[in-house]
Amino acid sequence: MCSEAQDKVAKANCCERVFVSREKIKWYWAPAFIGFWLLIYSAISIPASNHLPRPLSIKDEAKYPERFIAERAELNLQRLVALGPRVVGSRENEMGSIQVITSTMQKVRAELGAVHEIEMDVQVASGSYIHWSAVNMYQSIQNFVVKISPKGSNSSTYLLVNSHFDTVPAGPGAGDDGSMVAVMMETLRVLAKSKYALKHPVVFLFNGAEENPLQASHAFITQHKWAKNCKALINLDSAGNGGREILFQSGPNHPWLMKSYRRAIKHPYASTIAEEMFQHNFIPSDTDFRIFRDHGAVPGLDMAYQYNGYVYHTRYDRAEIFPRGSFQNTGDNLLALIREISSAPELEDTSKHAEGHTVYYDVMGWFLVFYTETEGIILNVVVSIGAIVVCGLAIKLMATNSGIKLQKMLKRTLHTFILLILGVVAGATLPIIIAVFMDITHMPLSWFTHNWLMLGLYFCPFFFGVAIVPALYFHYTATDRFPIGQRVQLLMHCHCLFLALLTLVLTICSIRSAFVLMLTCMFYTVGLVFNLATSLHTRNVVWIIPHIVCYVPPFLFFAYFSHSFLVTFIPMFGRFGDKVNPDLILAVFSVAVGMLIGGFIVPMLHMFRKSKTIICALLGVTLVCIIIAVTPLGFPYRPETSVQRFAVLHAKRTFHDANNNVRRSETGYFIMPQDRRTYSVKNKVINMTLARSVKEECLKETLCGFPLYNMRWHNTRERGLWIPASEPVLGTLPAVKVVSKKQLTPNKIRFEMELSGPDHMGIFVQPLNGARVVGWSFHQAPLRLNYQPPYYIYFSYGVNGDPLKFWLELEKPSGDWNTPTLELGLHGHWIHHKELHTEDFKKFLSSFPSYVDATPWPASYDTWLY
Repeated sequence: MCSEAQDKVAKANCCERVFVSREKIKWYWAPAFIGFWLLIYSAISIPASNHLPRPLSIKDEAKYPERFIAERAELNLQRLVALGPRVVGSRENEMGSIQVITSTMQKVRAELGAVHEIEMDVQVASGSYIHWSAVNMYQSIQNFVVKISPKGSNSSTYLLVNSHFDTVPAGPGAGDDGSMVAVMMETLRVLAKSKYALKHPVVFLFNGAEENPLQASHAFITQHKWAKNCKALINLDSAGNGGREILFQSGPNHPWLMKSYRRAIKHPYASTIAEEMFQHNFIPSDTDFRIFRDHGAVPGLDMAYQYNGYVYHTRYDRAEIFPRGSFQNTGDNLLALIREISSAPELEDTSKHAEGHTVYYDVMGWFLVFYTETEGIILNVVVSIGAIVVCGLAIKLMATNSGIKLQKMLKRTLHTFILLILGVVAGATLPIIIAVFMDITHMPLSWFTHNWLMLGLYFCPFFFGVAIVPALYFHYTATDRFPIGQRVQLLMHCHCLFLALLTLVLTICSIRSAFVLMLTCMFYTVGLVFNLATSLHTRNVVWIIPHIVCYVPPFLFFAYFSHSFLVTFIPMFGRFGDKVNPDLILAVFSVAVGMLIGGFIVPMLHMFRKSKTIICALLGVTLVCIIIAVTPLGFPYRPETSVQRFAVLHAKRTFHDANNNVRRSETGYFIMPQDRRTYSVKNKVINMTLARSVKEECLKETLCGFPLYNMRWHNTRERGLWIPASEPVLGTLPAVKVVSKKQLTPNKIRFEMELSGPDHMGIFVQPLNGARVVGWSFHQAPLRLNYQPPYYIYFSYGVNGDPLKFWLELEKPSGDWNTPTLELGLHGHWIHHKELHTEDFKKFLSSFPSYVDATPWPASYDTWLY
């Protein structure tokens, strides 16, 4: 027995000699330690983020008659995309798309089973609403609506499923949103043939004007005969081309929808963090979900593709690159969700089940975690207080075991906490300095194509800053008799206390995403409890093992969703506009993610010998990545796969004086940059060196005097560029005809007018010389809410281009009608008329480098005084 005990001790000592030297781990184990975390990230988190189910083919249909068939959806998409870009007002959208959907639905009806019946309707509608600060007005846009009901059903409770078939100019729209239209058509086919009847009818809205923006959804929910019966919604959109569809908005205030999602979903992918980021405008997009929510009070689920956002809204958003597995993923989920929600008892009266917000997230795509906001608050508070108590107990035991008075230990803890904060500040400062440096030296977005560069540019300096401050402190207090193992443990306890306090603060601020910090504290506390229970916390090195084991699950989870978010957000930086430094945003994002992923890993580096050298190696990686960023490898763009975006308008600007004589006229190319590196094409594009900023024009003319296409352009109008060029070829110019002019009172006048022109136009209304608009036939909100002029009315039409009739009433306190009262700015856009592109314009467009996706069309801007 004595011999066996001696053998065990000898083996333990031998093992310790392999790993440990003088109370620290030998330095050459550090690469293995770092490599372990990189390995599980690459081998587990990334594959989980990219996983798609095996797609079913038409051959599988006989075996799985109730299953979604991905190959059929793919064929649906190919037929739709073959039409080309489908812009509102174009033949492809108003006729071609309707014909494709009609023919597909006729086949579905021909194969209809015994338990369902189908009704179809083509809605043509006109209306208006407020989008941001503009009046968004539409005329004769189209929706194709299909209702599938249990045979003989008299239910007045419907589930609504929506996607859109229109596209942006010049984009085939395979991902956005042809893919979801294709999924809906195949889902309808499976439901129609199914032998299992739905409990309530389901309305499939094939939406013909989402990119305008969001007009057709407004037309449906405010005017369609079935709209008032739609009690819940599944909205399907896309900001990429494939991948897994993420649930990024739920409800609001309807937890039962998430319960249904959890019960039904086959391949969960959902995030409260995405919801809060989207609703706080961190994502430069909008969806029909908002229209159904705000104008119809319809709760629902908002889901979208986000993978390969590089091709989103470009001519490279093609059907051939859309993964078939994505169809299967979405189809399986949508089919299950429709069956679940349409039979949910809550659907019959959703108002009774409006019970507050929810916290939800999937774990590696394996299962969904979901609880109410109230339960989340309780969980956050309990875990945070528990973490604080356990860390406090650990600190007390540390004082007892070390023979240090508790008062002195608390003072040491305070010093360590301050040290931690200084490290975090240093870590956050370094990436920000690098981001500013990259921007000043004209190297932003160097990670746009090669995403791995951001690890060196921003993550490594953060980790370096967090680690080097304690490392220097430990170095200059090396004579302290307090063992290094205890000092590092104290540092980690302080980090847990910091996160627990931050969790409580965010919870008080009603930020549901605080759950990620709560999870970090919880898993660290579990490891700490194990160490305290086994007395491993008194050992110099072994205490690390439980913390490593307990940190693997949260690390995998954080790495999984961080990877998914980076895959989503990095392509978005290519359309953030040139006003924002994208590297600065990425630096801040890296700090936040780094705190989650590396907050408890980085302190362990202090347990290695030569720890300062190891930590400085992180800065060496940063220097190497900065050098790479200067080389061609760091150039952000690549043809077709990660392009640079420009909107290029061949425009004519004409300004009239009070006598309606032309006071100024010029022609040229109006360019709206979409990212920070406009200068990358300066020496490549014809006459780009002559480009001038439009800022001076913005001081002279109303809204800069350019044909600003939509409100997003308005918000960044001063960033536009103008290059003088030959005159464009235009169609019928926008024109306002004054039908009548009546003086209602000495101080009030009324204009009745008609607007005619192309299918995409805008009107700027600017009162002059003390006049103000007191009434009009447009949406009343700008006047009722006292919007500041100039007012902007965006107008588009679909199948009917009849002139828009409107009236304006203006009041002038002075009663002097001899001076101009009103300036109207009219802009027209021929966004689907390639035949109008002149040879000069084509030559100019062809001079853009192959890595540029330029979206071109002719446009006009005219001002008139009345």
